[in-house]
Amino acid sequence: MDSVDEKIIAELTRNARISHAELAGRVLLSRNAVRQRIERLERQGHIAGYTIVRADDDSGDVVSALVLVYRQDRMRGGDVLAALKRIPEVVICEVLSGDFDIMVRLEAATLQRLRDIWEDIAEMPGVRDTVTALTLSAVVNRPRGSRASAAPG
Repeated sequence: MDSVDEKIIAELTRNARISHAELAGRVLLSRNAVRQRIERLERQGHIAGYTIVRADDDSGDVVSALVLVYRQDRMRGGDVLAALKRIPEVVICEVLSGDFDIMVRLEAATLQRLRDIWEDIAEMPGVRDTVTALTLSAVVNRPRGSRASAAPG
């Protein structure tokens, strides 16, 4: 990835529905060059998908939880990861070092849906155990592109 790719991703993070023509103007490339770069970024996994962020209202509340997963075999647990990727409510899935194998962040519309997903994860072949914590409140929630860097000092 180069600096133009970074600019494209930053613009798409701000507005995933931006047209290729408008995006091209912002990054000083042709529309076709922008389209080709976006397709390459998708193929390489730098852009893994597009999502909808609902405006803040009462119906937009989400129930979230962290699920720490122990696999039966850390080295051959790819089936568990593949299954987790197919669950739309999985918003983060990371392989960890240390005691736990996988950390999963779930966001669902209802507590019941969260419970159903948790049960599905616990019953997956290759999962030995889980530890789950419900999110009570969000204190910091920064979109990836908005993290401030520390000034040299």
